[in-house]
Amino acid sequence: MSHNSFGHVFRVTTWGESHGPAIGAVVDGCPPGIALSEADIQPWLDRRRPGTSRFTTQRQEPDRVRILSGVYEGATTGTPISLMIDNVDQRSKDYAEVALAYRPGHADYAYDAKYGLRDPRGGGRSSARETACRVAAGAVARLVIPQVRVRGWVEAIGGDAIDPAAFDDAQIDANPFFCPDAAAAARWETLVDAARKAGSSLGAVIACEATGVPAGWGAPLYAKLDAELAGACMGINAVKGVEIGDGFAAATLSGERNADAMRPGEDGGAAFLSNHAGGIAGGIATGQPIRLRVAFKPTSSILTPVETITTTGEATTLTTKGRHDPCVGIRGVPVVEAMVALVLSDQMMLHRAQTSR
Repeated sequence: MSHNSFGHVFRVTTWGESHGPAIGAVVDGCPPGIALSEADIQPWLDRRRPGTSRFTTQRQEPDRVRILSGVYEGATTGTPISLMIDNVDQRSKDYAEVALAYRPGHADYAYDAKYGLRDPRGGGRSSARETACRVAAGAVARLVIPQVRVRGWVEAIGGDAIDPAAFDDAQIDANPFFCPDAAAAARWETLVDAARKAGSSLGAVIACEATGVPAGWGAPLYAKLDAELAGACMGINAVKGVEIGDGFAAATLSGERNADAMRPGEDGGAAFLSNHAGGIAGGIATGQPIRLRVAFKPTSSILTPVETITTTGEATTLTTKGRHDPCVGIRGVPVVEAMVALVLSDQMMLHRAQTSR
């Protein structure tokens, strides 16, 4: 099984490689009658697009999306929606040495071990270039759940975190770091610049919140909403950890502190006094904001020489050439948002299928 598809009812299959002619996604299971055009997708791709600042890879890809099927007269038809994005700025010659030796921390060795061959040009299928497909599909998913707002931001870079008291939503789109703290964004300019000039890279933590999710979405046991979200985000390139709600910090709390106490709310519902659970209990949404944090490792492709082995097993050192993000987590924000939107749209449709509401 190749595992290039994601979702249950709202299902996405991505295709293409970093240095191939194009990449794309097929969205299957989208309800008919939803207004959809390239203009609904492009703004989300523009947020992820490379080369927008000196803090990201300088590969110049316009990431213009084309809808090839599944839309007629401006509305979805219920048939598969095919999305395509051309690759226009490949430099395959930069990867001549990578074809002969494995990049430590990258998927090169693991791909060879599994398939017996690999595409060394930009990492082929393992490249973060593939995440553009997810962002395009996520834009469609957002239209399926218009009542839900998915918002992500960078919470920390290289261990330097924002000040929660200085959180300003308007700042997230006002700087190249998706940072809600203007002072932290200023510090990160120096931090990321230093890593880039040193030929190194930094990790990052991304936070994401989904509001407007009604109580009831999700399922117990083997299809828990938090498990689906964690799996979706762990499938993003360079992600090494996901927390729902308080995550690991919940293990340091007492039972009474961790419990999200309730009082009678409006319309017979519950009013919660806290949200340690991140909006999910027993695998099912509580109606509170769904909150998660995602840890991105430092970019594996760096200019600093690193010890490795050749494809024939000999010791060597490798300096990865090409154009790479000094902090891949920065452009990970729209990708995390997209994966959360994809899970929630799928869960909405599963909930409707089982409960008829």
